[in-house]
Amino acid sequence: MHSKEEILQAFSRLLDVQEELREKCPWDHKQTNESLRPHTIEEAFELCDAIMDGDTEEIQKEMGDVMEHLVFYAMIGKEQGLFDMGDVLKKEADKLVFRHPHIYGYTNEKGEHVKPVCNTPEEVSSLWERVKQIERRKKGTPEKKQGVLSGVPRSLPSLIKAYRIQDKASMVGFDWEKPEDVWQKVYEEINELKLELEKGDKDTSESELGDVIFALVNAARLYHINPDNALEHTNRKFISRFEYIERKAREMNKDIKDMTLGEMDAYWEEAKNEE
Repeated sequence: MHSKEEILQAFSRLLDVQEELREKCPWDHKQTNESLRPHTIEEAFELCDAIMDGDTEEIQKEMGDVMEHLVFYAMIGKEQGLFDMGDVLKKEADKLVFRHPHIYGYTNEKGEHVKPVCNTPEEVSSLWERVKQIERRKKGTPEKKQGVLSGVPRSLPSLIKAYRIQDKASMVGFDWEKPEDVWQKVYEEINELKLELEKGDKDTSESELGDVIFALVNAARLYHINPDNALEHTNRKFISRFEYIERKAREMNKDIKDMTLGEMDAYWEEAKNEE
């Protein structure tokens, strides 16, 4: 592993390289925050893929790509006279200290230095939400943006957003008393969906399907399962099994469209057994 000094040198080199590219490379020279944004999203998802694959080399590579984008945004901010990487790093460190009073303590209204006690991750999360509310009020954030759910980004993928909404609401006590209590709600929503599907009402059925998914996400949260990770594992499992069926079709010089459902099911089971 590298020393802190070596890490700082490596980071400094990245800043130098990016500055040179910004000056000399036609592509880098013309980039703006808006033009970089879609590439940043793509890089973030590529990092997520590497993490799910457990590929250490790819994780390092994709982390570097994401880091390069962060450096690029800071460089554009500096060019516009708005901020530089020093501002970004300082603000983040200050924010972390402020949001972890159980580690660093804080000064209360009486001028006393106090340090709340947090012994579990759940207690830390609850404290974190309260501190973030205080932070928003201190910054003069408009009241409508000071709510418990105001910190959930609007552009989050829906499954992750549902989890974060429920997680934040639970931190102020809006939650089931026991995890098993959620199942009655899940079954209730499934029955309501079935009724609407039988009626053939597409709009209402869509709404009820959303309620079913939301309730299942809630169940996942209560049982400490990340629903997005769970669904991604299933996506990858399905792809792997379906690709097995496609390989078998090619081995028989057969178009997969010409296979019977029975044949496909048989190879599906073979793929499961091989797993």
